[in-house]
Amino acid sequence: MANEAGQFLIVDDEPEMCWALQRILQAGGGVCQTASDARQALAMAAGHPFRVAFLDAKLANDDGLDLARQLQRTNPDIRIVIVSGYFYQDDPLILDALRSGLISAFVAKPFRRDDILRAMGRPAPPPGAAPPAI
Repeated sequence: MANEAGQFLIVDDEPEMCWALQRILQAGGGVCQTASDARQALAMAAGHPFRVAFLDAKLANDDGLDLARQLQRTNPDIRIVIVSGYFYQDDPLILDALRSGLISAFVAKPFRRDDILRAMGRPAPPPGAAPPAI
């Protein structure tokens, strides 16, 4: 499944965040597509059932949690990870989204590779080891 085209969708209006997430996911064999806004992400998702979406909570003109709801309507099996420098893990909106199943994980910015692997339910490799296949 690691070679399934476009298995990861990354949505962030900061190109550096997309780049960082892409590098982490591709190191584990993942294939990524990136979008900078909700409209672009929804168009991409209409043509492809992504396995996991990494969404910024606050996009320039969009809300990441609203985008999560829209993505789940078109693909109920998608796992959504909110990546945010705006919210904290214990924010009531994030806790409610986790409890309701809208999102499967939350990662605070700035993040480390291990944070992304944990959010996907994978153990972080020991220092110096190759990253696990995603």
